[in-house]
Amino acid sequence: MNSIDPSDASLPLRPDSSSPGRKILLESDQIERMIRRMAHEILERNQGSCDLYLVGILQGGGVLAKRLAERIQAIEGKPVSLGTVDITLYRDDLSTRASPPFLKESLLPESVDHKKIILVDDVLYTGRSVRCALDLLMDLGRPTLVQLAVLIDRGHRELPIRADFVGKNIPTGRDEVVEVSLEPQKETVALLRRTIEKDPA
Repeated sequence: MNSIDPSDASLPLRPDSSSPGRKILLESDQIERMIRRMAHEILERNQGSCDLYLVGILQGGGVLAKRLAERIQAIEGKPVSLGTVDITLYRDDLSTRASPPFLKESLLPESVDHKKIILVDDVLYTGRSVRCALDLLMDLGRPTLVQLAVLIDRGHRELPIRADFVGKNIPTGRDEVVEVSLEPQKETVALLRRTIEKDPA
């Protein structure tokens, strides 16, 4: 059974008039407050920004990592290391690879060695994407530690992975999708029903 924060149990749902069946859970001001709080929690847990390295899991995690890095810089008055990783070739649903993976979209301008890595994703679900990102990081070097920050934890874990920093716990069904948009002026977190295509008769 998923652990649910009592404050999340009465999370209001606002119907999206432009898309039937889509419910708006969070809007721009709420998301900004969550990011601000997460930035403070990261700094408090790590006693400042020294050796911090925010690494976003593409796609959504990259945008969130940038937002967190900007907020941390505003608080600390100095920049924090920032990068992204593409986990596509580390996914456990790909066929066995005959050669080492080539990461086309990962951007890690600094070594991960001896860094406090804050791995960032927009939504934590089964935990499999995070496991892929951890495998990738361990292939690249030896960080001092790795912590996980997610905007939304929707439950349904399939691996023993838990986030250190969570913007919001949102209980969901497996037939639902959490959609996060962090585009300027279009920031929303929405819940919609997954469309399941039936096999042809």
